[in-house]
Amino acid sequence: MTKALITGIQGFAGSHLAEFLLSKGHTVFGLDLNLGASDHLRDIEDLLVLFECDIRDRERLYEVVSQTKPDEIYHLAAMPHVPTSFKDPRFTFEVNLIGSLNVFEAAKAVSNSIKILYVGSATEYGDVRDEEIPIDEDVPLRPTDPYSVSKVSADMLAFQYFKSFKLHIIRVRPFNHIGPRQSDEFVLSSFVKQIAEIEKGLKEPIIAVGNLEAKRDFSDVRDIARAYWLAVQKGEPGEAYNISSGKAISIKELLERLLNMSSKEIQVEQDLTKLRPVDVPILVGESGKFTKQTGWSRE
Repeated sequence: MTKALITGIQGFAGSHLAEFLLSKGHTVFGLDLNLGASDHLRDIEDLLVLFECDIRDRERLYEVVSQTKPDEIYHLAAMPHVPTSFKDPRFTFEVNLIGSLNVFEAAKAVSNSIKILYVGSATEYGDVRDEEIPIDEDVPLRPTDPYSVSKVSADMLAFQYFKSFKLHIIRVRPFNHIGPRQSDEFVLSSFVKQIAEIEKGLKEPIIAVGNLEAKRDFSDVRDIARAYWLAVQKGEPGEAYNISSGKAISIKELLERLLNMSSKEIQVEQDLTKLRPVDVPILVGESGKFTKQTGWSRE
């Protein structure tokens, strides 16, 4: 039976990945910073072996990896919020870069045969030119915020550990994903929460928004979880793969669809605190390389 370790297991994508790996018959270990901080694992907690661990703590992380001896590591733990990265870039780099370094070092110390998935981000591409849309893996990485720079740094570190130490590391760059259990720090779930509060009379009929002109590439988180598993099973070590729908939709259009589903008359107001110092106008990915390698497609 395959043993899998998920870092950041009680997060949005991590909890869905845990469910998927259990459905495949894996023994699933998981670690997270503060176990019990969310109820994302409530329905499957008894089927998991969980460890409280800060990935910045290299000794504790080595302890977990050496104890579990996983066949696969899915490295999802990260500080994932772009606005927060502007406010605290040092913390962002400590988690996303140094934390990843600790994961790679722990795996290297335990066994070079462990298959490792490094989960990067489509935001690594950053300042994309019009002629580079849709974005494939050959588009240069031009990150425009501390979060993206930290993910590029860890992405390159993953490649270096593959080249230098022959670690079996596959890198993926997922584009936006949405679905159940997503934090309301993210755009679509923020809209949904605000509309629900308005309909329950808990909030004035005004929805606060940031930049509505941005266009993004959205996939269901459950398709992304399946993609992560396929990447580990069929991906080529050292390679980077986009995971995307290949279609862009504006945040404005998404908001309009949600407002049309509501029975309330809701006013839209821009909240300047939700605007980023730099915002990429469009991110839409080309995932043909990944589909050809693994057979993945959205369901």
